[in-house]
Formats: sequence, structure tokens, C-alpha cells
Amino acid sequence: MNLNETIQARLAQLNPISLALRDDSALHAGHAGNTGGGHFHLTIISSQFSQKSQIMRHRLIYQALTDLMPQQIHAISILAISPDDPK
Repeated sequence: MNLNETIQARLAQLNPISLALRDDSALHAGHAGNTGGGHFHLTIISSQFSQKSQIMRHRLIYQALTDLMPQQIHAISILAISPDDPK
């Protein structure tokens, strides 16, 4: 299982309606402070985010991925959406 598949499998516990994960690692190769972990952009829609602040939504995601940071995931940009968020 590659890292993208691992991340998606971990986030499956949030029962996402939609999950888009983009690996942006090539854009950040060799920058200061990068110890070799990947850079990712995540957009995830889940009803588990309903009535939760952005901080709480991010915490749920980080809890699922915590042991992958910072060795395998150096940085992750997150857009966490609830289906009942205003459009």
C-alpha cells in the first residue's frame, strides 16, 4: 500500500462522502526543513464534521494520521467540509 492509499484508508473512519487527496511533494522537493516527508492537499466532506469547528475537524483528521507525521507526511493542507455547511 502506498502512502496515498494509507492516508485514504485511515480517513475512511470518518465515513467521507467525498475525499480528494493530491500529492504536491514534487513542488516542495529540497526546500528548507523538509526531512523527506510528503506534502499533501486534502479536501474531505463528512457528516462527522457537522456542528464541529474547523479546529475540531482538523483534530479528527490529525488523530487518524498522527503516526505518519512528520516522517511520511511533512505537511498537509486541509479543507474539511460538512454536508450541511452553507454553500
